[in-house]
Amino acid sequence: MFKDVTIGQYIPGNSVLHKMHPPFKIILALAYIVVLFMISKWTSYGIFTLFTAALVLLSKINLRIILKGIKPMLWIIVFTAVINIFMTPGEAVWTIPIWRFSLNITREGLTMGAAMTIRLVYLVIGTSLLTLTTSPLQLTDGIEKLLNPLRVIKVPAHEIAMMMTIAIRFIPTLAEETDKIIKAQTARGADFESGNLVRRAKAMVPILVPLFISAFRRADELATAMEARCYRGGNGRTRMKETHLSRIDAAAGTVFVLCSAFVLIAEYMINF
Repeated sequence: MFKDVTIGQYIPGNSVLHKMHPPFKIILALAYIVVLFMISKWTSYGIFTLFTAALVLLSKINLRIILKGIKPMLWIIVFTAVINIFMTPGEAVWTIPIWRFSLNITREGLTMGAAMTIRLVYLVIGTSLLTLTTSPLQLTDGIEKLLNPLRVIKVPAHEIAMMMTIAIRFIPTLAEETDKIIKAQTARGADFESGNLVRRAKAMVPILVPLFISAFRRADELATAMEARCYRGGNGRTRMKETHLSRIDAAAGTVFVLCSAFVLIAEYMINF
C-alpha cells in the first residue's frame, strides 16, 4: 500500500503541465481545490469531472499512476463517507437497530457521503498532478517566489520553501521505507493484522522505531550533503535556469478561468 503513494513523486515529461511556470501552476492548483470545495450539485461535479479528465490527458501521465495514489487514502475516504452517511440529519431511508438505539441512514447523508468521496478523490488527483509534473527544484522555486512578498515582514521565504519541498519529496521515500520494514518484520514472524486495537498499536512499535531511525539518518545525510555543497540559505543565491510566464501559462490560465466559470454557473444558476 505504501509504495502506491504518488504525492511527492516526479515523472519527467514534455507535456503542457510540465512546461508551465511553477508559481503559476501552484496558484492554479490552489484555485482548483477552492473551486472543488465550492460545488455541491451533480451538474457541477459532472463539468468538474470533464475538466479533471482533460488535465489528466494534458499531463500525459498514465492514469494508473495517478489513480494508485488514491489507494493509501482509501481508509480516510471510506471513514469520511461513513461519518457523513450516519451523522447527517434528514429523511431516513434505512434504520439499523443497535441494542437500545438505532442508526439512521438518511437520503441527505448518502448524498453528502458521495459528494465528500468525490471531493477527496479529486483532491488527491489534483495534488498528485502538481507533484508528478513539477520537479522538486521547480517546486522549491515556485513556493519561494510566492512567499517572496512576505520577506518585507522578515519571513524566511527560501527556508520555508526548502522545508516544504523536502517534506513533500520524502513522502514517497519514507512510504517505501515503511513498506520494506513491514515486509522485513513480517518475514521475522511479526503479526500486524490480528488482535484488538491495543495489540495492533503495540505491533506498530517494531515499525516506528526503525522508521524514525531511518528518517533521522536520511536527514543527517541530507544536511551533510548540503553543507558539502556550500549551501548557506537563500541570501545571494542565484538560479541556473530562471522561469518566466509564457504563452502556455496565459492559455492555461484562460482555460482554467473559463472552466471554473462554467462550473460555478452550473452550481449557482442551474437548479439540478
